[in-house]
Amino acid sequence: MRVRERHPEKALTATAVKQIKKPGRYTDGNGLYLVVDESGARRWLLRTVVLGRRRDIGLGSARLVPLADAREEAAKMRRLARDGGDPMAERRRARMVVPTFKEAAEIVHAETAGSWKNEKHAAQWLTTLETYAFPTIGKRPVDQIATADVLKVLSAIWLTKPETARRLRQRVRTVLDWARVAYGLSGANPVDGVEKALPKQPERGGHFAAMPYGEVPAFLAGLHQRPASEISVLALEFLILTACRTNEVLLATWNEFDLAEQTWIIPASRMKAGEAHAVPLPGRAIELLEKVKGAGQDEVLVFPSSKRGKPLSNMVFLMMLRRMKLEVTAHGFRSSFRDWAAEETSFPNFVVEKALAHTIDNKVEAAYRRGDLLKKRRELMEAWASYCGGNSLQRTGKPTRRATRRQLEKGNDGLLLASRQ
Repeated sequence: MRVRERHPEKALTATAVKQIKKPGRYTDGNGLYLVVDESGARRWLLRTVVLGRRRDIGLGSARLVPLADAREEAAKMRRLARDGGDPMAERRRARMVVPTFKEAAEIVHAETAGSWKNEKHAAQWLTTLETYAFPTIGKRPVDQIATADVLKVLSAIWLTKPETARRLRQRVRTVLDWARVAYGLSGANPVDGVEKALPKQPERGGHFAAMPYGEVPAFLAGLHQRPASEISVLALEFLILTACRTNEVLLATWNEFDLAEQTWIIPASRMKAGEAHAVPLPGRAIELLEKVKGAGQDEVLVFPSSKRGKPLSNMVFLMMLRRMKLEVTAHGFRSSFRDWAAEETSFPNFVVEKALAHTIDNKVEAAYRRGDLLKKRRELMEAWASYCGGNSLQRTGKPTRRATRRQLEKGNDGLLLASRQ
């Protein structure tokens, strides 16, 4: 029977390493070899199994790396391989210069720029991190950010600005997810589980706070007497009359409008559903646009801010309404319009939904309503503008169906108001 020889261990000495001249491979044991090349150069080599495959890993020149250091490095790599790791991958990661959180965020922002619907949204994504994350973790390498650091960032605004905090959490997670993939960082994302250490936020409502439609005419009647900039007031009234979303109005440019045809075409890039949307403009909306244009505010933007070339802030309407001590939002006026159309008119639901640029859930109905229903929607928006203008107001400031019917009932395809007396 053949006797199995014992594997050598620490077979080489520091003196022998210096004296060996003959080309060949000399074992020290445990997979560590001294390799002498034909040229006389000597180098260290570790032979081990990595992820089920035999690998040869160079450990440097024997002239620069002493025997003791080579043994120590070989032992470290063998342990890593036994634990299921990849010593070569770890070595590559060690040589990488890991970016700071700020640098990583700027890279992610630049790489995803093409996916944003508009430049303002893209700017807001980075601004949130600049305001709330960079002061705390901006200069820290991404591989050194822990859950405690993320907790410190979020806790400052978790209750006072819950919606902003939720967006911030998602953006920090996105940056750190990218870094872990790009640099092969191990372990879980520090954002995961951070909510366990944060207090419970107030319950979010399912809808934006809306003004009852019966109060809208009186609100608009006094709007221009409110302490606010004229451009902001005009923009808010325009938003209400068109039932459009805040950013659709604030980012509107003059080239989207055909005033002669009284139509506004919002490009697909700025629409929530990703499809271009035609908005029929009632007469009052045209008056507002002509007033803005006559003031010569801007050559591109319809509702610019005081900084030339920049749109009004998306907070402008909210701040106006707060100063008026009203617990409503600008977006909520879409609900006001929707409720008015449902309760005070007989316009079909699909016409109203199309006016709001909503996707029709009923697939059969959607198949039959592929057109933009512009003519019918124009009648609807004129009716809404007439109602908002106070033509149906009594002294109480509340709408009456009888007055509304006199203004709007024209007998057009049965789509306008029917009496509900």
